[in-house]
Amino acid sequence: MSNYRPIDNRYDSMKYNRCGRSGLKLPAISLGLWHNFGGVDEIENCRAILWRAFDLGITHFDLANNYGPPPGSAEENFGRILHEDFASSRDELIISSKAGYLMWPGPYGDWGTRKYLIASLDQSLKRMGLDYVDIFYHHRPDPETPLEETMGALDQIVRSGKALYAGVSNYPHELTRQAQQILKRLGTPCIIHQPVYNMFNRWVENGLLQTLREEGIGCIPFSPLAQGLLTNRYLSGITPDSRAGKPHGFLRPHQITDEKLGKVRRLNDLAQKRGQSLAQMSLAWVLRCPEITSALIGASTVAQLEDAVGTLKNVSFTNEEFQSIENILA
Repeated sequence: MSNYRPIDNRYDSMKYNRCGRSGLKLPAISLGLWHNFGGVDEIENCRAILWRAFDLGITHFDLANNYGPPPGSAEENFGRILHEDFASSRDELIISSKAGYLMWPGPYGDWGTRKYLIASLDQSLKRMGLDYVDIFYHHRPDPETPLEETMGALDQIVRSGKALYAGVSNYPHELTRQAQQILKRLGTPCIIHQPVYNMFNRWVENGLLQTLREEGIGCIPFSPLAQGLLTNRYLSGITPDSRAGKPHGFLRPHQITDEKLGKVRRLNDLAQKRGQSLAQMSLAWVLRCPEITSALIGASTVAQLEDAVGTLKNVSFTNEEFQSIENILA
């Protein structure tokens, strides 16, 4: 029997935004399980983060078939905690997963074929012990499989009841528009796009945000904190418990250059003047765009999670602050 009981006022302070032109609303801050929830991580810490997230009004938990390490273990851990602690709250949660990267050997365990997407989702549902996910994404474009086949698979998945909504991730703007046109014809429109977006990676500003606005697709950026670089984590160097300090992380030490750290320190000074942590200012900067439905964060501690949600106390910028940020990033 679980010791967890959600607090009664969990919805009082979180902001919820409509996802594109759909009826679905997502919390302004969502929790991604890309890191810190795999088989190499302490499950009781995972549990504590999920408990606190829900108490703070975070209703959206984002996964993918390959999250871990090892691949699949994040879904397994999440499924265990979900059924032990959140069984009575399933209808209050938005759970998403994805497929598009290598999961098993041979020609059917990668990319975007109908065979792979449907088989992968079946495996994800089994790992999590679910009948359906709320959102299912194609994780990255497939240069060889016809787009009609990949989008047709998403349509089939939604019609089968294995997912409620369809999304894409890492798609460039023209391909996003084409995918949406196919899905609309099929009757299962894409409601959400998950791209990387932060102060150091602004590619979505070159066409994608405009496409999402025109096509009525919501946007939930991942890595809004540049995998921790846009926090106070690296102000004094790389620590063993940071993403760059872990052997299985995606942020490597060579990516943390002196030039970039100089910008991080100047941004941190500006954040302090605003009465925020650097992470909070960085999240507020992402959320400034009207196309952004939610910022998808990762957290390795409850304190990091609480700091991120604290962003919502101040998400506005003066023109002078915007210009200062642009000058620092130039």
